Amino acid sequence: MYQAALPLYLQIASELRQNIQESVFKVGDRLPTETELSDRFNVNRHTLRRAVEVLRQEGIVGVERGRGTFVVAAPVPVPIGKRVRYNEALKAQSLKPQWQVLRVAELNADSKLSQHLEIPVGNLVLLFERLSLTDEVPICISSSHFPSQRFPNLAAHCRIYHSISTMLQSEYDCDHSRRHTRISARLAQPRDAWFLRMPATGPILLSEAINVDQKGNVIEYGVTRFRGDRMELVMENE
Repeated sequence: MYQAALPLYLQIASELRQNIQESVFKVGDRLPTETELSDRFNVNRHTLRRAVEVLRQEGIVGVERGRGTFVVAAPVPVPIGKRVRYNEALKAQSLKPQWQVLRVAELNADSKLSQHLEIPVGNLVLLFERLSLTDEVPICISSSHFPSQRFPNLAAHCRIYHSISTMLQSEYDCDHSRRHTRISARLAQPRDAWFLRMPATGPILLSEAINVDQKGNVIEYGVTRFRGDRMELVMENE
């Protein structure tokens, strides 16, 4: 029986929240359709949508146009410090990092890549792009650009190693740390939205990083698109 003191939509939100806390609906599950929930609670769709909006604002569910409403996990904090240690940050939170290689390709440096990598225009650059997941849920896409001349046979190594830092250290005796990182917010591009399983109008956190070796030479220009509803970037002072 609903509590008369609360508006009906808050009572519905409270019951759905309890269902999620009790694992009736687990992370990644899609909630029943609006029609099914309207019938269950004997309310109109307007009232139901207000209830779902409460849970969306709390970060408990995400609404994906054309797909439905899904239970989401709490945002995953990722520290942004001098060291590039993404995998370790996830494992420290008992999350299992998973990867899917999207693209490994060689291209010629345009003016932008030339500036970021501090190499001449036209030099060969290796692009290594991956989709990152935790518990089979996509959370970010990373595009790493490396000067090909500095790292021979890098394409083959990229398909073997899960950690870029480990790969560079093991194969090239090369340290891997941040010189600087720029973070901004924007809407996801259609291709990224598809891989990240998010609405095309959904927000992403865009991280652009210049990474260097132990001598301060630029070795990587990285562009990572994090799901704005699933990730938090935490700046660390070192």
